[in-house]
Amino acid sequence: MYGLKTESCFDSAHFLNEYDGKCENLHGHRWKVVATIEQDELRQDRQMRDMVIDFADFKRALRALTEELDHMFIVQEGSLMPETIELLEKETFKLFMVPFRTTSENFAKYFADKLIEQGFPVSEIQVYETPLNCAIYRPERN
Repeated sequence: MYGLKTESCFDSAHFLNEYDGKCENLHGHRWKVVATIEQDELRQDRQMRDMVIDFADFKRALRALTEELDHMFIVQEGSLMPETIELLEKETFKLFMVPFRTTSENFAKYFADKLIEQGFPVSEIQVYETPLNCAIYRPERN
């Protein structure tokens, strides 16, 4: 088994809807996403011979995904009243709506799914919301 690993960071704000604790309040993180891809054999096509994939392509794909979330207020769809969203947008807050609760676990799956859609053989995604704590998602391999 051969693998590559890359990481990228982004800063954003979020809150946990229907949560009783500190994280129910709006707060921010410097999120770190660590992506690992693996495959059984190295490629044999010309440019990528003896590689898993071109590191530049892998890094670019992950960084593009984290850049979309950088300096955003990430909001679970349906967790704020429409009037609140309208007022935030009127104040020019940058909102990024997601169909899931904004936990590290769900972000790990989000990044895995996005990379898999692009054809990357994802074996593991780690999402750190603090330097010492991360969630891990390992997609099932076919």
